[in-house]
Amino acid sequence: MRFGPVPLADAEGAILAHSVALPDGRLRKGCTLGPDQIARLHALGATEVTVARLDPSDLHEDAAALAIAQALVPDPLAAGLDLRPVGTGRVNLHARSAGVVEVLADRVDALNAVDPMITFATVPRWQRLAAGEMAATVKIISYGVAAQAVTAASRAGASALCLRPARLRRIALVETHTDPNAKPLGVDAISHRLAALGADLATHLHTPHREADLAASLASVAEAELILILTASATSDPQDVAPQAVRRAGGRVDRFGMPVDPGNLLFLGSLNGTPVIGLPGCVRSPALNGADWVIERLICGVPVTAQDIAGMGVGGLLKEIPTRGRLREQK
Repeated sequence: MRFGPVPLADAEGAILAHSVALPDGRLRKGCTLGPDQIARLHALGATEVTVARLDPSDLHEDAAALAIAQALVPDPLAAGLDLRPVGTGRVNLHARSAGVVEVLADRVDALNAVDPMITFATVPRWQRLAAGEMAATVKIISYGVAAQAVTAASRAGASALCLRPARLRRIALVETHTDPNAKPLGVDAISHRLAALGADLATHLHTPHREADLAASLASVAEAELILILTASATSDPQDVAPQAVRRAGGRVDRFGMPVDPGNLLFLGSLNGTPVIGLPGCVRSPALNGADWVIERLICGVPVTAQDIAGMGVGGLLKEIPTRGRLREQK
């Protein structure tokens, strides 16, 4: 692509590089200069104008952006993403439904390494999105780019992301208490989290904060697709009441503790094939915490392993929740 000032008489057919104010409006950058636009610039007293001209081997910014977006999402319906109309060298990709975004970071990096004029930006990996929210954007910075670079970028980023839609609907919450008259404090915040992905509390049980009682309540849960446990007293050891109750009910605990703060005291396991999450106390606040990352993935059908949780430390220092009993740093 050739870029720079040219005499106005030689500008017809070129792309206007910078917007120009006119008495009756403005010529927008990116427009193709035809006889009418040239005449209006001449009337303004212009003798030259800054333009871009594509070489035969170049693609226009819109054609390039669309080609790359279609390579990233070759089947929008299967990927759960909508490609919005192209314009000014940009195509935005939006979620078709609520879910979490799976991003293959190595492919995104490879695409962005092809040519600085070709860019692709996404939300963070496994970000939760509502229906209609933007997941990513393809933007061609220049008015045109070599077709060869577009082909290479399309190949490098092929199928780099998709939406994993919410799948689980029936969630059980089992809360323990030390005072049967105490008002449950966590259900509203938890219900709000679930509602964002179209799920709800099909079962909500209360039980004394004792291993045997909690185990009996867990064993009584039927038809739930995910079981959440919220204890009145923080779970502070793998042998504490809640993990032991899961084992006593016939389940297992795969991971205790996570490198995300707030959210350290989460544990993950299963009972009769149903995932079980022991929730940290910070879920009583609507603020983002480590439990959100696990709940959201499981609801969207994304398996979460002990190794997955161990890998959450980078980016795992989240905003402090002021209502926590013990802050990271005392004032």
